[in-house]
Amino acid sequence: MIEINNKEFINDYSNYLKIDKNYSDNTVESYIRDIRFFLDYVNKNIIDISKKDIDDYIVFNLSNYNENSINRLIASIKGFFKYLSTYKGFINVSEEITSLKRKKVLPKYLSIEEVDKLLDIKLETPFDFRNKAILELLYSTGLRATELVNLELNNIDTVNMIVNVYGKGSKERIVPLSKIAINYLELYINNYRDQLFVKGKKPTDILFLNNHGSKMTRQGLYKIIGKIAKEKNINKEITPHVLRHSFATHMIECGADIRSVQELLGHENVITTEVYTHLANNFIRDSYTEYFNRSTKEGESNV
Repeated sequence: MIEINNKEFINDYSNYLKIDKNYSDNTVESYIRDIRFFLDYVNKNIIDISKKDIDDYIVFNLSNYNENSINRLIASIKGFFKYLSTYKGFINVSEEITSLKRKKVLPKYLSIEEVDKLLDIKLETPFDFRNKAILELLYSTGLRATELVNLELNNIDTVNMIVNVYGKGSKERIVPLSKIAINYLELYINNYRDQLFVKGKKPTDILFLNNHGSKMTRQGLYKIIGKIAKEKNINKEITPHVLRHSFATHMIECGADIRSVQELLGHENVITTEVYTHLANNFIRDSYTEYFNRSTKEGESNV
């Protein structure tokens, strides 16, 4: 079992991640869980842990986890010992530990034709208009699922054509909105959103409401998109992240600067964004302009 002094170091590190690094609660919980599992495995005081203990733990887990999970464990352990070395005077026994080499897996994304097919939904009910606004917003901004479900009304500025997004670590970024996304957002907000409130339930400022008149969950968002994709007979698993990949890929394909795409996506490191350059082979800037203004006439007819 973990000794009391180990617990104190874990608590200190948890506070460091929350306060100094400004990590989200979910991220902190993941790091701390990994560290607790490791410490339970070695069953030693932290000061007695060696590089061999870390190596043994990695080998122990090789048959239980995939490459990504193993590398996450390694990153958690290395982060913890780096913190102990920097702030507590410990020797960093994890310094020579390296991550497993990953096979490069290119992200899944949709073609322009598949995006058109997905976004072409019949608009009859308030939920249809909500879903249309969601899809247009996801595709034209590259927002993450969590970022979208957390949006409030005041995050949308249709006059200046921007959305204020709070991403990982509560970092704020401003992302431009396309004309067509604004069109359907205004339709949803002005004409249909109030119809999703449930009688007797306190109203909320959350932008996208579920069928209970409450904040939509990430799982709920995934189900909505999956259901629409199935109805459209698109034989791919389509998630908010696939739309995010599609947004980034089409931007790069049409000549967008990689640093600009990095900022729009909220990536801390441009290396994360560079994967999209491997997918960008088929489009030119003119086709991007034409496509993202594809529904100007359609949008104007619906205002």
